[in-house]
Amino acid sequence: MWLKLQKLLKQLTNTVFPASIFRLDSGLTFIHQEIPTTPVVVADVWVRAGASLEPKPWFGMAHFLEHMIFKGTATLPPGMFDSKVENRGGVSNAATSYDYAHYSLTTAAPYLKDTLPYLGELLLNAAIPEDEFSRERDVVLEEIRSCQDDSDWIGFQALIQSIYPHHPYGRSVLGTEQELMQQSPEAMRCFHRTHYQPENMTVVIAGGIAQQPAWEMVNTSFADFAERSNCPQFEKVAKPVITGIHRQELCLPRIEQARLLMAWLVPGVEEIRTGYGLDMLSVLLAEGRTSRLVRDLREDLQLVQGIYSSFSLQRESSLFTITAWLEPENLEEVESLICTHLDDLQTIEISEQELARTRRLLCNEYAFSTETPNQLTGLYGYYNTIAQAELAVTYPQQIKSFDAKELQKLAKQYLSPENYAVTVLKPC
Repeated sequence: MWLKLQKLLKQLTNTVFPASIFRLDSGLTFIHQEIPTTPVVVADVWVRAGASLEPKPWFGMAHFLEHMIFKGTATLPPGMFDSKVENRGGVSNAATSYDYAHYSLTTAAPYLKDTLPYLGELLLNAAIPEDEFSRERDVVLEEIRSCQDDSDWIGFQALIQSIYPHHPYGRSVLGTEQELMQQSPEAMRCFHRTHYQPENMTVVIAGGIAQQPAWEMVNTSFADFAERSNCPQFEKVAKPVITGIHRQELCLPRIEQARLLMAWLVPGVEEIRTGYGLDMLSVLLAEGRTSRLVRDLREDLQLVQGIYSSFSLQRESSLFTITAWLEPENLEEVESLICTHLDDLQTIEISEQELARTRRLLCNEYAFSTETPNQLTGLYGYYNTIAQAELAVTYPQQIKSFDAKELQKLAKQYLSPENYAVTVLKPC
């Protein structure tokens, strides 16, 4: 994978990465970009410790650990970090996905030195106390129950489970109630000390702070890592393949409209250029009133209330999805028309007008997503965690380089109207 990414970077000689990247002696990666015009500083910490690394039976552990990180260390009581940040007008947040755990701190520049050391202490030396473990597990269980009241969440989980029956990407990041009840503080400490190590960690700082003081803060705050553990290893499984049409229907009592969810398996980050092209096909199909599916199925035929397409880049295997909200009696016709559009995409050349619109929309969206320190730290940290940080700024150049023939080739290769997974939700 890394050879392919390095080759792509060498091809993009006109792209300059605006931030500085350092590898600390410990193995931690530090990325910094000064923005003198803002008084705000954002510090993001990205860890390769997502749900895809969970060994059986520790499913849900990565997300649960994200909660427990904030429950203190041997020297930092629970709540002290939040108090320090909030008393200085700052904000903190966290999230877990399949490929990463992510922690964010936003504060006025003069207060970074008063808050970043506390975040480093939490991440490196989480105590995971037993009493807090039991209380926070109840919080996570309530989060799971809340999601189970969301019909769109239920539909998507059913879809990915049918696509990835044995792969971590087919499980809920939250885990299940049964799985969480089997976990212990000792197991979580083992998972933490195995994966929250410097070679798995990227610290990104952007905003109104110069490089030298930022480097010194990171070097001090992320120095004393916990002694390394070796928890049970996750089981490597082969990437799934969809042959034919995998169909399932669910009947839900609390929905008024049906949902149609269609998905295609596409390459992971090792084929990142393919991902950029699929991003373009997603916009061409269903972003904006003049996109093909929206114009035909919603505006002209009025068969759907809403329809959108999405490409989700993941480290090992990605998804291309089309989702529609519609009346149950229109399900069969809409699915058939979507397949017809995909066939047209593969057989009829994309017009230059459509191509120009797609490029414009995606390049503008990228520009709008790189305006603030928070957006930049997220962009650099995400790319460095699943691939390489420098790839973060190649996106517009890549989008502009696609022509109609290459996009049509990608559509033929990956968006077959004969090989996909479909999940239907119907009102009971």
